[in-house]
Amino acid sequence: MGLKEQIPQDLKNALRSRSALELSVLRMLQSALKNKEIDNKKEELTNEDVVSVVGAEIKKRRDAAREFEKVNRPDAAEQEKAEIEILMKYMPQQMSEDEIRAAVKSAIGQAQAQSMKDIGKVMKVLMPLVKGKADGSAVNKIVKEELEN
Repeated sequence: MGLKEQIPQDLKNALRSRSALELSVLRMLQSALKNKEIDNKKEELTNEDVVSVVGAEIKKRRDAAREFEKVNRPDAAEQEKAEIEILMKYMPQQMSEDEIRAAVKSAIGQAQAQSMKDIGKVMKVLMPLVKGKADGSAVNKIVKEELEN
C-alpha cells in the first residue's frame, strides 16, 4: 500500500478513535495532496510527490513553531510540534547527522568544491540524495561547516 492509500485509511482510524488532532492534521494533509494533484494536473501522485508534500507541511510547522517560541507562545509551539510528530509517520527513515555528513563529504568530492562559493554546486549534487530523508536546514548547516574546514 502506497502513502497515498495509507493516509485515507489512517484518517478513518482517527475518526473511529476520535483523535481530534490526528484527524485535523490528516484532513489538512489530504487537502494539500489534492491541491498538489490539481496543480500538477495529475491523476495519481507518486510516493515521491506525497513525501514532498508532507515535507513541505512539516517545514511550515517547524517555521511556525520557531516563530511561536520567539513570541513566547509555548502552547502554540507545542501544538505545531505535535502536528509534526503525526506527519513524520509519512516520511522515510530520517538520516542521522553522521549519515548526512558522509553524504555531504561525498557531494563535495563529486562537485570538486573548494570554498563557500561552491555551495550551490554541492547542494545541486546533494539534495536529490537526501530529499525527504533529512531536514534541508540541517543539511545546509553541515555543508557550510564542511566547506569552511
